[in-house]
Amino acid sequence: MGFEENGAPHRISLEERSTLTVAGVEDVERFDENAILMTTARGTLSVRGEGLHIEKLSLDGGDLRVEGTIDALVYEDGPARRGGFFARLFG
Repeated sequence: MGFEENGAPHRISLEERSTLTVAGVEDVERFDENAILMTTARGTLSVRGEGLHIEKLSLDGGDLRVEGTIDALVYEDGPARRGGFFARLFG
């Protein structure tokens, strides 16, 4: 079940700590092989791990798929920031 805010469902699915699927992604702030920071429909989400790489990203559909070793998923406090990496790149 996802929560809806502003019409965008937010769901997280983690399989075997190696495949993460997130729905409701609005922007990717930054990423490297150890961390991904994204804005979601429910706030800013930080993913930490090793060997992380983005397999699929669809900001139109709000879907993100990450593969690698996932160690932590943390929602950051405070309001979600706008104008992340892809917004600056394509905006």
